[in-house]
Amino acid sequence: MSKLTLDRILHTQGFGTRKWCRQLIAAGEISIAGNVITDTNTPLETDGLEFTVLDEPWIYREHIYVALNKPANIECSRKPSHHPGVLTILPDQFTRRDVQPVGRLDHDTTGLLLMSDDGAFIHTQSSPKHHVPKVYVAATQDPVTPELIERLLKGVKLHDEPAPLAAETCRMIDANHLEIVLEQGKYHQVKRMLAAADNHCTALNRSQIGNLKLDELGLAPGEWCYLDAAQLALLTAPFTKQT
Repeated sequence: MSKLTLDRILHTQGFGTRKWCRQLIAAGEISIAGNVITDTNTPLETDGLEFTVLDEPWIYREHIYVALNKPANIECSRKPSHHPGVLTILPDQFTRRDVQPVGRLDHDTTGLLLMSDDGAFIHTQSSPKHHVPKVYVAATQDPVTPELIERLLKGVKLHDEPAPLAAETCRMIDANHLEIVLEQGKYHQVKRMLAAADNHCTALNRSQIGNLKLDELGLAPGEWCYLDAAQLALLTAPFTKQT
């Protein structure tokens, strides 16, 4: 447990500068358990602290861990160039807290995206050294064949890659959809692997990271949620392969 003054609590949660947070407090815009708080000097226990800012309820979080169902035509960059950035979907406080995508999805790729302000978490989830499996569903221009599945499982050579890249698992869903599991996370990897195997990816959705499944989160495109301890544990648990 830790104790912080209210102005510092608000600052760490992304509500603005310490000066601005003190002004909010002085204006009577902060309440705890229904009581307006105007004292900035008394340290408060942060563990499990619930408070209201401008009539909106918040919970103190040392770090933020978010799952988002990314829609199409949204860029994962914090400095987007051609489409709206993913941070526009989230509260403004998250930008001030330096919340950022854990890895990236292409602007036209949809599905599960993690976001956090915890640098160690971001590194663990995005670094190829940690081999976090990611599950994608790809729509293909040409029909899925046993030969295509075999090539993706054996490995295909991509330009600028020193060795062939192979899927961890790959299975046919229907005539023009396949599920592919990757650990490497290379640039445009699914699309490039399908092209190298003489097919073309027409749509791509990330359905799962580790054992965390998008459909079990119940998020519509553009919706997000905080991840609890049990959901975070799914990201590091031994991967359960699809059958």
